[in-house]
Amino acid sequence: MLTAIIVVIVVLLVLGATALASSIRVLREYERGVVFRLGRLMEQRGPGLQLMIPSIDRMVRISLRTVTLTVPPQEIITRDNIPARVTAVCYYRVIDPTKAVTEIEDFPDATLQIAQTTLRSILGVADLDTLLSNREHLNESLQEVIDSQTEPWGIKVTSVEIKDVEIPERMQHAIARQAEAERERRAKIINAEGEFQAAAKLADAADVIGRNPVTLQLRYLQTLREIGVNQNSTVVFPMPIDLIKPMLDVLGSGGASANANGSAPEAQRAVGPAAELRADPAPELISEPLPELDAAIGGLELDPGAGAPAESEPARRADDR
Repeated sequence: MLTAIIVVIVVLLVLGATALASSIRVLREYERGVVFRLGRLMEQRGPGLQLMIPSIDRMVRISLRTVTLTVPPQEIITRDNIPARVTAVCYYRVIDPTKAVTEIEDFPDATLQIAQTTLRSILGVADLDTLLSNREHLNESLQEVIDSQTEPWGIKVTSVEIKDVEIPERMQHAIARQAEAERERRAKIINAEGEFQAAAKLADAADVIGRNPVTLQLRYLQTLREIGVNQNSTVVFPMPIDLIKPMLDVLGSGGASANANGSAPEAQRAVGPAAELRADPAPELISEPLPELDAAIGGLELDPGAGAPAESEPARRADDR
């Protein structure tokens, strides 16, 4: 009898300890508890030590920390009909534990599905250039759409980031050629702008040198100094025409005066022998006969009537009468 009583007491103590252990809950600072008493929703609990009625109260722990949700790669087709493979990451947290438990069965999976469908719908209406270069605007659009759909569940989507965009290899080559052409265009524009600015500075320098020609000579002397530092064996130094122009003017005036003073005698000397040469041979040709010509004339038999002039037809008719 005493033994049976002791066994009953021990069992009751064990059951009491088990019930006491099950009725005590400790919630961390970032946790909240949603309590159901006989299936009825009670007020939110936490954090700290919480006492519950064993077998009557049931508590669901909800974490308030931000959750990082990785969106699996999604196959999309952009607005310009280019296939792409996009991966993203979504950051969300629970702001209302009661709604997260009562309004949706599995809010992490539901948030993941919403993120996938929204990613396809938003990126499908954007072209490839926007997808690659304007990600900030797309991230904001994704965050607003997903947050508007998860707000009734007590879920706050804080950020959505497009992590990677994979495109076909042929499109990568085309984009690389486009980028190279764009860089060449910018290089040509920068070179043209530099030449324009240099031309403007040269024009200003020319104006300064034009007002003071000594500046040009100083520039030449500076150039000689720079060439001398390099210790070159050959030095090509341009001589400005302004430095030798006075010498050319002096030489040109001296030659013109010499030609003016000696033009008449030279003309006479040039004309005299030529005139004598043209005048002298004529009498010799008339006075001296050529033997060869006389022999040729003597050997010819001339027709008496050959040398006579031919009579006209009216005169011949008059003689016949």
